Amino acid sequence: MKPVASLSLDVDNLWSYLYIRGDRDWSEAPTYLPLMVPRALDLLAQRDLRITFFVVGRDCDDDANSPAFRALVDAGHEIGNHSFRHEPWLHRYSETQLDEELARAEHAIAAATGVRTDGFRGPGYSLSEATLRVLIRRGYRYDASTLPMSIGPIARAVYFRTAALDTTQRAEREHLYGTWSDGWRPLRPYRWQVGALTLLELPVTTLPGLRVPIHISYLLMLAAYSEPAALAYLRLALRACRVAKVEPSILMHPLDLLSGVEVPELRFFPGMRLPPEKKLRCVGRYLDLLADEFRVVCVGEHASIAGARDLPVRTPRFAS
Repeated sequence: MKPVASLSLDVDNLWSYLYIRGDRDWSEAPTYLPLMVPRALDLLAQRDLRITFFVVGRDCDDDANSPAFRALVDAGHEIGNHSFRHEPWLHRYSETQLDEELARAEHAIAAATGVRTDGFRGPGYSLSEATLRVLIRRGYRYDASTLPMSIGPIARAVYFRTAALDTTQRAEREHLYGTWSDGWRPLRPYRWQVGALTLLELPVTTLPGLRVPIHISYLLMLAAYSEPAALAYLRLALRACRVAKVEPSILMHPLDLLSGVEVPELRFFPGMRLPPEKKLRCVGRYLDLLADEFRVVCVGEHASIAGARDLPVRTPRFAS
């Protein structure tokens, strides 16, 4: 039997990218979900894949997005909580603020989808011990916020160079994409020990050993220069996961399915100069390769499989 891999898509909307970059137009809540969601559903249906969509509560409050979210549930996909306001500095929130943020997101997501979420991913992979306490108290079954990546500070430096941020905004985003030490966190599932209770953590997978990304956006960045190189890199990464006995959890983003022509506000992002037809062809190949090597499931099912094992326990330690 093939080993398990999970696949998820963080439903970061157009307004959230603009907000994080300090663009004032974000407040008008521009959306590309009516274009992106059918494209994602078609790509997954062709391969009979059921994945996890981590959705943002603020988008669920917008009636214009309701058909897209209902379509996700109708197609049998898992819905996870990706916060309400999608602020990647969630780790700076107080416990009271976190409780309010998650409750507000839960209410909005349930109203739009009929689903009570029990899985969480912090925006920008933000996580704190307070967040873990709130998740446990609110009955969450798993967290999927950690990204054990060795190049987080480099990614943050590139982001700061291109974003229009004032001093306060830069302070808010101080730990965006994590610290150097985050690259040494485990790749395999484990449990956070928070007081007398624990919460299962299912990390987003990076390349064993080098700890560089293998999610779809990174592959498309490579494909913009060489499609064969991107495919070879993914084959290497999946082989490394098999050798290291890591069951990968692979991440997608909406921009993996959109082009700079369709979303000109974000055409500066890596991979956005690829035409949509070529981009979808590349993503389809990556998913086919993943499915050839692993049995692809949603994050919730992956968490259930992992949770049935005797997992290591870790004490939370986060940058302040």
